[in-house]
Order: sequence, then C-alpha cells, then structure tokens
Amino acid sequence: MVMKIVLGGVIGAALGFGYYRFIGCASGSCPITSNPFISTLYGALMGVMLALP
Repeated sequence: MVMKIVLGGVIGAALGFGYYRFIGCASGSCPITSNPFISTLYGALMGVMLALP
C-alpha cells in the first residue's frame, strides 16, 4: 500500500515536471506551469491522490 502511494507520487512528479518542460507557460502568467517546483509538487500531489484507494 505504501509502495503504491510512493510510486504514484514519483510518477505524478515526473509527469508534472514533463508538463512544465514540454508544454509549460512561456509568459510566466500561469501559476502552476510557469514554475518547475510548483508543477512537480502539483503532479506529485495528484499522483498520490490517484494512488489512494
């Protein structure tokens, strides 16, 4: 169970960073995708939430 949650967080973080890197927001006006730390944390949070039963 714990491994599933950790794996969900890691995959979510990777997807969040990938979204920032390849799609992102060039103008800097997007609150989530303009900062790599925020998009990575947001992706990790979404991954953990989806991994929970």
